[in-house]
Amino acid sequence: MIRIVLADDHALVREGIRSLLELTPDLRIVGEAADGYEALRLVAELDPDVVLMDVRMPRMGGLEALRALRRTDPHRRVVLLTTFDEDAVLREALRVGVQGFLLKDVTRDQLAEALHRVAGGETLPPPGLSEQVSRGVAELPRDFPHAEHPEGLTRRELEVLRLIARGLSNREIAEALGTAEGTVKNQTSNILAKLGVRDRTRAVLRAMELGCL
Repeated sequence: MIRIVLADDHALVREGIRSLLELTPDLRIVGEAADGYEALRLVAELDPDVVLMDVRMPRMGGLEALRALRRTDPHRRVVLLTTFDEDAVLREALRVGVQGFLLKDVTRDQLAEALHRVAGGETLPPPGLSEQVSRGVAELPRDFPHAEHPEGLTRRELEVLRLIARGLSNREIAEALGTAEGTVKNQTSNILAKLGVRDRTRAVLRAMELGCL
């Protein structure tokens, strides 16, 4: 059973999400909050597996609650819900350490899958990130400078990173570069280590901050 604390300032939204999740036997909402303050209290009291929070709530929104939670509970699994696809909110949430970011127009199956994956330890790429990043890097040359980046990325690692930013899987990157999928996995691990991040999404955001993309 995956235990969830749900925070949204609209009672009808909470009721709708609860009704949807009740159709999935192993997902259970154990507490509901109308703002971030109440959500933090319920997390401390109920110790849920996942916190599902709206970004925009009165008194304390989901992003502010996430920041507060990370100071005391850095490993708590959190998914943010919003009606807006906002780059600034998305990037700040990833920087602070959110594990999932969903628009409120997701289907029940999409929401349930996201909660299962986050509870299982995954970090979900925000919706539209690959497309947004791809638009910014589509015209970049394939011939990157060699190892002059402050993080020490090689030319091939930078090329792999660019293809990650375009949303390609390890298999697709291997096919594009004419190499083995295992080689790409090793290169991806090197990229994550050199950038000091835990997953591919944060690697792309970190590279954007550093001017690699």
